[in-house]
Amino acid sequence: MKYIKPTKRKIILFLVMCFVVLTITYLRILFALPNQITLFENKEYNYNFKSPFLVNLEAENDEILIFQSKDSKVSNKKYGLNDNIMIKAKKLGRTSLSLRLFGLIPIKTMQVDVVPYKEVIACGNTVGVKIKMDGILVIGLSDVETIDGQRLLPARESGLKPGDLIVEVNKEKMESAYDLISQIDKSQGQKISIKYKRGNTYNYTKVTPVMAVEDKKYRIGMWVRDSTAGIGTLTFYDPQSKGFGALGHGITDIDTGAIIPVDRGEIIESNILTIKKGAKGNPGELKGILIEDTEPLGIIRKNSQYGIYGTLHDKAVSIFSKQQYPIALRNDIKIGPAKILANIDGKSVVEYDIEIEKVSKKSANGLKGMIIKVTDQRLLDATGGIVQGMSGSPILQDGKLIGAVTHVLVNDPTRGYGILIEWMVKNMTDVGLQSLEAAS
Repeated sequence: MKYIKPTKRKIILFLVMCFVVLTITYLRILFALPNQITLFENKEYNYNFKSPFLVNLEAENDEILIFQSKDSKVSNKKYGLNDNIMIKAKKLGRTSLSLRLFGLIPIKTMQVDVVPYKEVIACGNTVGVKIKMDGILVIGLSDVETIDGQRLLPARESGLKPGDLIVEVNKEKMESAYDLISQIDKSQGQKISIKYKRGNTYNYTKVTPVMAVEDKKYRIGMWVRDSTAGIGTLTFYDPQSKGFGALGHGITDIDTGAIIPVDRGEIIESNILTIKKGAKGNPGELKGILIEDTEPLGIIRKNSQYGIYGTLHDKAVSIFSKQQYPIALRNDIKIGPAKILANIDGKSVVEYDIEIEKVSKKSANGLKGMIIKVTDQRLLDATGGIVQGMSGSPILQDGKLIGAVTHVLVNDPTRGYGILIEWMVKNMTDVGLQSLEAAS
């Protein structure tokens, strides 16, 4: 057995201890810090780094974030144990914040979004939603039985798939399904050129229509949709810009699950007729109708993963609440009691008690930023908890708007998810607010 001198053993032990401390520090900072943070423009935030080693902070864009420390000995953006660091968000935008131990060892890179500080009107009103798609959505493919007894698959063989968005046929913009039918009819069996969007990429293909045996008309074996409508909840609007946010999640096609791109859309008044009560394994629903013989309440300009956004008409503002609430950031939200505003009878917006059970501190996706539980017996008796149509109901805590209801947990209708309001504010189509989603 090889003998190790005491002095050498001490050195090895010291190095091992240093490695352990360094590893623990590394892991602690890695898991304690979120992947994404949101700051208000022109606001200062104090952060106390708890690291026994110097940590280097560096923003990708110095015009967005600045750093200061009360410790005059600190320089070159290096901060250590008990350094009280002030981070100031100078202007709207997005940057990344890199942290390195000793300025060399990368620990974490956080995404930092700077949004304007706002006070908005929390609504909770159910509204009708109508969207005309920016193109024609492929929702299914089928075969075509031809007059000579063959079963052909023209659309499938061209490479088209459900979820593709057809934007042009023979260089003609597709406004509706009737435009596509017209181009197929005019083809007389000759190839037609199709421009379509899949994901974020535009592609081209050609399809040869074939004559169907049942009606002697040309077909390409494809089911399509060009519009959709439904009921949801208006979350908030900005009293200055009239910009609004609703639903808290995107409107997706029921067959393909694809986010529906908006060509034009509007929110209108709705009337709740009945409530389908939620039960375990069977989500409930607010069933109602869209009142289409009245003036629209507003224009939908954007349908995103984080909700629908647009602008209210001036006359529509009078039917909503005038109560303003400051918006809260993720770090303002606490586990414990909160309220939601819901309009389950279609007439009045009522405040109901809920409990915030969990707040995601790390996720860069605020869509499921909270887990909430309905505790108000009035709402439980009426709906069983969270039901379809309540998506977008504002969540309030300590006099602030902190988020909106998004999804129900299928196996427990009393519980569901909430989106952080900071993510909805980022995605507003207010011309005065830079949309940050495209950069994500």
